[in-house]
Amino acid sequence: MLFNHSLNRETRYGCPAADLVLVNRFYTVGYSYYFRQAKWAMEIVDPDKKDMDEVARLNNFRPDFRVPKRFRADLSDYQGTGFDRGHLVASANQADENIQNSETFLLSNMSPQAPQFNRAKWRELETAVRDLDAKTNVLETYVITGPIFDFMTSIKLIGKEDKNGIEVPVPSHFFKCVLTENTRGQLHMWAFEMENAALNKPLADYRVTTAYIEQRAGMSLWDKLTGPEIEREKLKRRAMWT
Repeated sequence: MLFNHSLNRETRYGCPAADLVLVNRFYTVGYSYYFRQAKWAMEIVDPDKKDMDEVARLNNFRPDFRVPKRFRADLSDYQGTGFDRGHLVASANQADENIQNSETFLLSNMSPQAPQFNRAKWRELETAVRDLDAKTNVLETYVITGPIFDFMTSIKLIGKEDKNGIEVPVPSHFFKCVLTENTRGQLHMWAFEMENAALNKPLADYRVTTAYIEQRAGMSLWDKLTGPEIEREKLKRRAMWT
């Protein structure tokens, strides 16, 4: 059963369009039939900010049977490809309860990521976002993450398009856009774009504007927020993390 995604806390400031919106208990995914993976995944980092030990990472990767079979990635599509099943909503962002962590291992929350990217600079960015959320003046941290496909370069495919599987295109880049609400009610935005490859520059070098990501990913972000101040915020290449 699919629920009204507008009721989810993480969609409070807007929800981009998608072929299929998948509402989970702790995050929301906009799925692309064309790309056989999420177009975006939206979350609140550690939504309840519980003061408790994190649960163990469950690693129970599995298909999402809410996605029609002809558009649905399976575990076999990743096997032997050299690409990781890369999280969009990070496992460590949702680690208060087993069910919460388990949800992040649905393949609808995965995109093919180069191991040297997923396990290094991408993980560093995920950790930096959690550190931002842990600041005492931050009430909530909203994050939207997704793939970008640069059609000016050759698109790699994994999987096998036959009666038992599909071909899944490998993103050339990934984006992560962050929106925080602080204790004074102020909203601040950060955005990052990273190539799906080994990277060695400081995180700050991958900062871009939210407006730039809107153009690159072809979607409107935080669209329930309007007005000149929001437009100026979207055009800022804000320093980390001020």
